[in-house]
Amino acid sequence: QVQLVESGGGLVQPGGSLRLSCAASGFTFSDYAMNWYWQPPGKGREMVATIGSGRGSTNYADSVKGRFTISRDNGKNTVYLQMNSLKPEDTAVYYCNTRYRFREVWGQGTLVTVSS
Repeated sequence: QVQLVESGGGLVQPGGSLRLSCAASGFTFSDYAMNWYWQPPGKGREMVATIGSGRGSTNYADSVKGRFTISRDNGKNTVYLQMNSLKPEDTAVYYCNTRYRFREVWGQGTLVTVSS
């Protein structure tokens, strides 16, 4: 079945970096755009980065532009989110997402906590 599994979250100090990974299975990964969403504590889920199919064009939320980079490795069926210059307000559960046959598919989420 179609599955997304995130990893790489954790506790990091302000100004630090983390790289999240999302391993996909059950569909032809290279044919689908992939997205990262976040959900800060007490808030709704919002898209932070997206990458198109194939080599993929990218787009970012204004709050992460210049700090976060989304990339994909179609040979490994994996999408990444490199997060630099992290701020406390980046604290959130991060979810990987794609739309497969008109259905939203989500991973289980990975928690990123930015705190000193």
